[in-house]
Amino acid sequence: MSLPPLLAKGLRLPVIASPMFIVSGPDLVIAQCKAGIVGSFPALNARPAALLDEWLHRITEELAAWTRDNPDRPAAPFAVNQIVHKSNDRLEHDLEACVKWKVPLVITSLGAREDVNQVVQSYGGITLHDIIDNRYARKAVEKGADGLIAVAAGAGGHAGRLSPFALVQEIREWFDGPLILSGAIAHGAAVLATRAMGADLAYIGSAFIATQEANADAAYKQSIVDCSAADIVYSSLFTGVHGNYLRPSIVNAGLDPDNLPDGNAAGMSFGSGGSSASKAWRDIWGSGQGIGAVKAVTSVAAFVDRLEAEYRTASKALSSSSAAA
Repeated sequence: MSLPPLLAKGLRLPVIASPMFIVSGPDLVIAQCKAGIVGSFPALNARPAALLDEWLHRITEELAAWTRDNPDRPAAPFAVNQIVHKSNDRLEHDLEACVKWKVPLVITSLGAREDVNQVVQSYGGITLHDIIDNRYARKAVEKGADGLIAVAAGAGGHAGRLSPFALVQEIREWFDGPLILSGAIAHGAAVLATRAMGADLAYIGSAFIATQEANADAAYKQSIVDCSAADIVYSSLFTGVHGNYLRPSIVNAGLDPDNLPDGNAAGMSFGSGGSSASKAWRDIWGSGQGIGAVKAVTSVAAFVDRLEAEYRTASKALSSSSAAA
């Protein structure tokens, strides 16, 4: 397995914070990067489109200043998520902004595009493409993606159906590049398990909803704290693509979470005009299955401190167990 220097040496923990629609903004990303993990946000969270340039300016300048003032604790790189689906009429504009600010990492979703990869790589950026099975993984690499984000069962948002064990195993049979694993990760021991399975980095989203810097309603944050894996509902109704959502938010919308009809993927739309999905993510709250590990709303710094302590404890326990064997 090989990681580019940007990811191999620049992180406090092997973690990328996943981009969350509405929830991830400059405050969250900057806090994540200052804490030593990759922070990220969807380009489409910046509305109107012109706001993206302002966000990238702020993030770039604040992280550079932090690194100058804290050479012993430099900021981690950040990532921007681009929806490359044909209905995203902002893609060209948003890519131009990424080129202007030389965004270190670009995460692509909903379609693999060779031209998008080439644009990012032209200035030295790294592209990571999220996939839900081995077939899509091969297509992404064939199209020139530098790395893969394996979205396994239990992940928040548009999650896959496959076990992380099966998905990582199949990809590692042929791919030796950067591999990031997503799916119910909210504890330092789970981060360690991710690496033991053969992935390079863990992809964590839902746990960051319950942080002070997240752009989420207070009730949403508290619901992340109060709920557990049993409260997650997998449905395609809200965006046309299967995703994981918090049961209480579905009930609050007047729906029966145990009897939801299927949605229509043809109705998905992205870009300057927004979409019905915007209302879905605002009112029907996305979440992965790992939230049972989240016990309180805290700062990003406190949460990453906790992750690191858990990761170190799990590493020591594993080393002791191996030595005893």
